[in-house]
Amino acid sequence: IQRYPAASNTFSQQSQKASPATPLMPDIYEKHGKIDFLRGHHVSLEAGLCERAEALIDPTTIFMGEMDMSLKIDITNHILTITLNRPEARNAVDPETVLELVDIWTRYRDDRELRCAILTGAGDKTFCSGADLAKLIPLFTGARKPETEADKAVSKNGMLAQQAFLRDFELNKPLIAAINGDAIAGGMELLYSTDIRIASNKARFGLQEVKWAIFPMGGSTVRLPRQLPFAKTMELLLTGELMDAEEAWRLGFVNVLCEPDEVLERARAVAETIIKNGPLAVSAVKRSVLASFGRPISEGLAKELEFGIPVFLSKDAQEGPRAFKEKREPVYRGE
Repeated sequence: IQRYPAASNTFSQQSQKASPATPLMPDIYEKHGKIDFLRGHHVSLEAGLCERAEALIDPTTIFMGEMDMSLKIDITNHILTITLNRPEARNAVDPETVLELVDIWTRYRDDRELRCAILTGAGDKTFCSGADLAKLIPLFTGARKPETEADKAVSKNGMLAQQAFLRDFELNKPLIAAINGDAIAGGMELLYSTDIRIASNKARFGLQEVKWAIFPMGGSTVRLPRQLPFAKTMELLLTGELMDAEEAWRLGFVNVLCEPDEVLERARAVAETIIKNGPLAVSAVKRSVLASFGRPISEGLAKELEFGIPVFLSKDAQEGPRAFKEKREPVYRGE
C-alpha cells in the first residue's frame, strides 16, 4: 500500500484532528473519516462514504470522486487533473478553495510520480471567475469577519491566497489550462502561470476588478504586459471589459481554440505527449525559461547552463539516446 500524504501543513495547522498520514487534505478526516488513497484501487467518496473497488481500473489511476469539496482531483498515468468544482458560484475561489489549491499545488510540486497537471473548471460556462466576491474578498477588505476555520486561516496568512492563484508559488512542472469557459479576474490571473492553454471558442477573458473598486493583485500589472501587447493589456486593466476567445488566440494568449466539449480531451492529449518526455529535462527547460525571462542574454545563457548540465548528467539522459539506438520507447525514471 502506498499512501499519498498531504503535501503541505496548511490543513494540519488548521485541524488538530488531522493525522500526518492524511491523504491529499487532512480535513477530509473530519468530514469523512480515515480514507486511504491506494495505488491500484479506485477510491470514490459520495455522501460521506468511502467505497473501494479493487482491481477494477488501470492500476496507474486514482480518482477522487464527488464529495463536499471545492476541487475534484483525478490522477491517471502521471497526469494530475484539477477541476474547480463550484459551478453554482461560477467556480469562484472561496477560503476553502484557497486552502485546497495550496495543498494540491504543493503535492504536485513535490510528488515525483506526477509529471503534468491540467487545470479546468466544472461545467461549460466558467473556467474560474476569480476570488469569491461574497466570501473571500470581504475578508481582505474587512467587510466580513472570519467565521469558519478556513476563513481564519486565510485571514491570518494573506500569502495563502497569493499561492492559491500561483502568484507567489514556484511551480517547475508543466501546467496545462483547459479553459472550458470564462476566465475572469483571478481566473484570468491563474492562466499567467500555465504553460499551455487550450480554450473553448466560447470563452471570454478579462480583469474586472476596477469595476468593483479593487486591485487585480494576482500579478496582472506585472505578468500580463509580458504575455499580451501593452495597449491591449492596459485596455483590459483599465476598462474591465472582456476579450473574446478569438482575439485571445490571435494575440497568442491561448494555444488552441476548440468546441467546448473538446477542451479537456485536447488538453489530455497534450499532457500525454509531455509525460512521454524525460521529466528532469521537462522541468529544467521550464525553470530555465522562467529564470532567464527578462534577463540580459549573457545572464540567460548562464542560467541555461545551470539548469541544463545536471540534466545531461542524469540517468535519464543515458536512457534516452540508448532507447533511440535500440529502437524502443525510453523508460524515464526522473533520475
